[in-house]
Amino acid sequence: MSETRRGATRGQEPPLGAERARWNPRRWKDRVLPPAVVRRLRDRRVRMPLYAAAGLVLAGAAWIAVTGVLARNELLAAQRSLQTLRQHLAQPAAAPATAAGPPAASAATVQDAVRDATGHAARAHRLTTGPAWFPAAQLPVLGGPFRTVRGIAEASDRLTRDVLPPLARTVEELDSTGADDGRHLDLSALRRVAPLLEQASRSASRVRADVDGLPHGTWLPATDRARTELARQLDRITPLAHDAAAAARLMPSMLGADGPRRYLAVFENTAEARGTGGLPGAFAVLRAERGRLSFEHFGNDTELSEAHADVDLGAEFNGLYGPAAPTRTWVNSNMSPHFPYAARIWAAAWQRHSGQRVDGAFGLDPGAVSGLLAASGPARLPDGSAVTAHNVVDLSERASYALHPDFRRRKAYFLDVARAVAIRLLGASADPTNRTALFSALHRQLGEGRIKVWSGHAAEQRELLARSFGGALPGGSAPLAGLVVNNAAGTKLDYYLDRRLTWAPGRCVDGRREVTVTVRLANRAPASGLPPYVVQRLDDPPYDTRPGDNRLLVSYYASAGATLAGATLDGRSAQLSHGAELGHPVFTLDVELPAGAARTLVLHLLERPADRSAFVLRQPLVHPLRARALPNGPCTG
Repeated sequence: MSETRRGATRGQEPPLGAERARWNPRRWKDRVLPPAVVRRLRDRRVRMPLYAAAGLVLAGAAWIAVTGVLARNELLAAQRSLQTLRQHLAQPAAAPATAAGPPAASAATVQDAVRDATGHAARAHRLTTGPAWFPAAQLPVLGGPFRTVRGIAEASDRLTRDVLPPLARTVEELDSTGADDGRHLDLSALRRVAPLLEQASRSASRVRADVDGLPHGTWLPATDRARTELARQLDRITPLAHDAAAAARLMPSMLGADGPRRYLAVFENTAEARGTGGLPGAFAVLRAERGRLSFEHFGNDTELSEAHADVDLGAEFNGLYGPAAPTRTWVNSNMSPHFPYAARIWAAAWQRHSGQRVDGAFGLDPGAVSGLLAASGPARLPDGSAVTAHNVVDLSERASYALHPDFRRRKAYFLDVARAVAIRLLGASADPTNRTALFSALHRQLGEGRIKVWSGHAAEQRELLARSFGGALPGGSAPLAGLVVNNAAGTKLDYYLDRRLTWAPGRCVDGRREVTVTVRLANRAPASGLPPYVVQRLDDPPYDTRPGDNRLLVSYYASAGATLAGATLDGRSAQLSHGAELGHPVFTLDVELPAGAARTLVLHLLERPADRSAFVLRQPLVHPLRARALPNGPCTG
């Protein structure tokens, strides 16, 4: 026995007992199996994990491809729901469905559209959060599109979950009839939704910032286009959320929740340009009490022609506009593009004239009235004719001068138009079936600067100054390109004025950026056939001109700290007067603009370098400014 064990230790028999544990099956196999078989087994052990890994990668890629297509379809469905919502909101409630558009929105319609968009966006988000998407998004270089798709789906989900429902809730509250069968706005409803709108405003800002942080310029152009489209949508929705939150804060007090309010509403005639838009013509005194609106008085510019405004707007203002006597001449009261200046003059002039203090002022032009009438429906004049969204600009700024050559009759006609439009809009605002479309139109006109608002209450005015409809010159150090024209001839020829502006940054010189501003002005007035009042000039002293020739004070409001290196008018050197307003240099030139002619003003400026393009100030006239601000950047080296 002992000899047998002893022999086993020399490899004659398999080990037993404790020694069996040291037995190596691999060595045994090597002795038993042929070498080729051993190599195949070894290769299989290496290949199997590789096959498994490749299978997982292929399965993950297939999963991403399938879920990516499904998520894309869900996001497109969400976009269609939002587009449908926008179309509904743009329709007057009284308008029936036609082949040209859907029926108008009700609170239920809005809620359904938001709910539908929310469901699609939530499904898109779930589809892009599976186990395959996260590791794919972490890949260097290759993972960029996957991160973008995940971010788009998440942002869409947050947008439809956190931002749109409070806005829809606001529509529902505003559609409620209130305590008097819809004859006034339910201000308590606005106060109820105010906290929700504040939260929606903050959420919209966060979503917009997150989308800015998503990868772009990736190897998959389709994801870049989707990111750009989402950013474009957020650029429309985010200001809407901000404005809705501001309106919920401001409207209850401004509409008389805490006591009656009075406002001066001034209609600006943009056929004769002024800094805020057009010459202040007809006006109305509006009363607001507990959400009920009514008009107490209508008048025109002749009534206030002798009213003086006891306001001091500072040395800069007097230096720029003093010769035109804006505080003593109603028709020159809004030569500055800074609307709070004009509103303060209007309020003080009305108080001096009537002894009545107003709590604020509005400015609006026929373009704004057109947008509002598109939502409310036409207004009827005493003679039975209709003032519509399509004819109000032409009636107010061109046709009326031919229809009513008599000065007094024309002024009475303007008052008839203002009164009819005001009563129509007031009736539409009190009608719950029309209110949503009207408020949507109102928001568009506010955003375009065709309706401007000023409050005589300091807390409210601070809020308004931060909004586009406050009509304030922008502050801060950001680049500004501000073309402002004031009619200097007393004509009504700015109805035919075309304006173009190009802001082009150039090279850096001693740490300053060269900027070239090109302004092109064209007078499209016909050479004959215009009523005498339209072409009549009030130059002092008079000089020879042809009918249709116009004259403009052309002012350029530059970025803070900018200096003028030189200027040309039609290629010839031009000397511009210098001034300043609210931190912005102002360069002004008196320009004769003959009928059918175009003139080109070029300014060469030195500005502080900045990492953004210029903000374009858009003076609202009959024809919109066509402007282009080229990309900018800081000076380096």
